[in-house]
Amino acid sequence: MATQSSFDAIIIGGGHNGLITAGYLQKSGLNTLVLESRSMVGGACVTEEVFPGYHVSTTSYVCSLLRPKIIKELELEKHGLSFIERSPSSFTPYEDDRYLIFWGDKKKTCEEIAKFSKKDAENYLKYEETLSRLAEFVEPILMMTPPDPLSNNLGSLLDVLKLGLKARGLEEDLYNKLRILSQSATDYLDRWFESDQLKSTLSTDGIIGAFASPSTPGTAYVLLHHVMGETFGKKGVWAYVKGGMGQITQSMVRSFESKGGTIHTQSPVKKIIVKDGSAVGVALKSGQEFYAPTVISSADPKKTFLNLVDSSALESSFLDKVKQIRYRSATFKLNLALNGVPNWKALPHSGSAGLHHRGTMHVSPSVSYIEKAFQDTQAGKMSEQPVLECTMASVLDPSIAPEGKHIMSIFAQYAPYELKNGTWNNETKKEFANRCYSQIEKFAPGFKNLIEHEHLLSPKDLEDEYGLTGGNVFHGEMTLDQLFFMRPLPECARYRTPVKNLYLCGSGTHPGGGVMGACGHNAAREILKDNKKRFY
Repeated sequence: MATQSSFDAIIIGGGHNGLITAGYLQKSGLNTLVLESRSMVGGACVTEEVFPGYHVSTTSYVCSLLRPKIIKELELEKHGLSFIERSPSSFTPYEDDRYLIFWGDKKKTCEEIAKFSKKDAENYLKYEETLSRLAEFVEPILMMTPPDPLSNNLGSLLDVLKLGLKARGLEEDLYNKLRILSQSATDYLDRWFESDQLKSTLSTDGIIGAFASPSTPGTAYVLLHHVMGETFGKKGVWAYVKGGMGQITQSMVRSFESKGGTIHTQSPVKKIIVKDGSAVGVALKSGQEFYAPTVISSADPKKTFLNLVDSSALESSFLDKVKQIRYRSATFKLNLALNGVPNWKALPHSGSAGLHHRGTMHVSPSVSYIEKAFQDTQAGKMSEQPVLECTMASVLDPSIAPEGKHIMSIFAQYAPYELKNGTWNNETKKEFANRCYSQIEKFAPGFKNLIEHEHLLSPKDLEDEYGLTGGNVFHGEMTLDQLFFMRPLPECARYRTPVKNLYLCGSGTHPGGGVMGACGHNAAREILKDNKKRFY
């Protein structure tokens, strides 16, 4: 049995968070090995040629949340990362053939909103300003290690004190608004707007990837995510990545390897080797073993503690808590090769792509439409009328598709991981895909005739192929009871675990999912602190 013991750290999983942790450790002097089970690194942030000549962002599809600090410190732009701005950012057609466009220019957006409500147009800038001010408070928290409020440790107590002072420093009205974000997206939006058209479009920001409807408490917090990101130095701007989302993780690979880091693909880990209560290495399914004084898992907590660590190394009470972490999902991803662009009835085109094809094209014409779609899922059924977010990066980045062809990425909700009747297979996937196509057809007749190839990912596929337990794209629900020092559990919210020298760095830790990178960044900081190494 071959062994290798010349590494200072081993990272399980080559998703973006694992690669970020690896990049910082290698840069700080720890010789680091990344082990990836698939034939390519990137996790759920990849570009794959699923159809000949098409470079498809198979899972994640737009970027904004990736922390500028990480881009700078790991020199990702030097290693090939570049963004393409989307303007307009979104287009939503309605059943009466009217439409709403969100532009980069807020004045133009307000003019669009005024078509439905002059009052809403007046309130929209105040709404955006309020969310932006809330984001100014929340964003620094993303990059901090959660405090342990029950600890007697002086450092943890200081962290709690700093957080309390930060909250106390908010203006009173802003503090109250922060409290309101525990509400549902519906309740929060109702305070601002009267137009159902506007609220239905904004509601999608609160439910993306969640097993929730706009009326579910806590979804108002997720509205913050559309203003917390940054590209081109502009807050709240979502962008395509030139060459596809995989260029994010490929730039991380190049950065890591330029510092001497090592990556092994097609190397699925069977178990984490624990001796005398400490992690000392990993065993691959091939039988090969690697040893290092520090082991880090970018897999979700359930996979890490229930599949990779022998139960004898953990308290049964802790394992019971791990089993209670929720991974409910109702996300379905469709990747399509098209021979043209959809011709939306609300804003017809003459054949070539229009401005409205550049951003996200929503099929969510009313709040009640979204609620009905979720009700189907609560009953264990695929939504009869799914909620759809459609993007066509090829309109702005022709390098990813053959000349004259396009890629459409559809993020669809709701398709439950567990179906009440039946299981996910090719037949049920095709049935749900046809429901998605039929909804688009209502707003863009002839859409089905554009489809030349399809790549369909059910929640079960997202689990089996990309390691997303339950098909949950966030490594666990991002509800209030599974955030901050409760993510994933208080015992390992600071990236350390009950097993000595075993750390977590994936999206199952604070601050959670999305191509943000903060989890990997924060974990690296704590690992280097424990190794008495400088954190860059």
